[in-house]
Order: sequence, then structure tokens, then C-alpha cells
Amino acid sequence: MPFEAINPPQFPTPIAPYSAGAKAGGVLYVSGMLALGEGGAVLHPGDAAAQTRHVLDAIKITVEAAGGTMADIAMNHIFLKDLADYAAFNAVYAEYFPGDKPARYCIRCDLVKPDCLVEVASVAYLA
Repeated sequence: MPFEAINPPQFPTPIAPYSAGAKAGGVLYVSGMLALGEGGAVLHPGDAAAQTRHVLDAIKITVEAAGGTMADIAMNHIFLKDLADYAAFNAVYAEYFPGDKPARYCIRCDLVKPDCLVEVASVAYLA
């Protein structure tokens, strides 16, 4: 099944060969989002809450560009550099998902750049 690449124009040039999202058969797969600016510069170093907000805003922009809303997200894959940031992440996350919560998992791992603290990839059902 072919897919439609979703690349909102307000995003900086990606640091690797990927699309922000891929829509296929009524499902949107959102790439792992990091708090990166132009040229791959890490935004908000040391501030997990600010990075979480940036990441979830990027996911929201991608989902809306594909014709959906944050309420269409069914699954979030969460990656944290340090589980000490879990509470800060959850406080911001709750603002973006105030009603029924999507399924999710969270793991601690190293991320693409040392100053990146938060990465989230999402799956939304848009049919």
C-alpha cells in the first residue's frame, strides 16, 4: 500500500532521511520527534518540560497537517534520556491529552544527540 508523506513546511530541514509523518490506509505514523531547530540545534537544553512541549507541538502540527487532531492519537512511544524527567514529562503530556489517554509506553535510552532529553513517536487513526 502506498503512503503519503506528511512534511509540514514550518519544520526545519530534517537531520536524517525521513518524513515527519507517513499516512497509509487511514493511519498516520508520526516519526520520533525531538526538540531540534534549524541545522539540528537542540532546543531547550536541560529543560525536559520545554523539550516535551516542543515535541508535542511538533506532533500536533504533523497530525493536523494530515487532517487529524491530537484526539486521534491512539499510541505514543516515549523515550526519555533520564527517568528523573518522568514527572516533568507527564505534567506537560497531560495538557495535550486531557481526556481519554492514548496507549503508550516509556523507556529510558540514549537519544540522537546528548542534549536531547525527550523523544515521542505517535500513531493516529484518521479514517
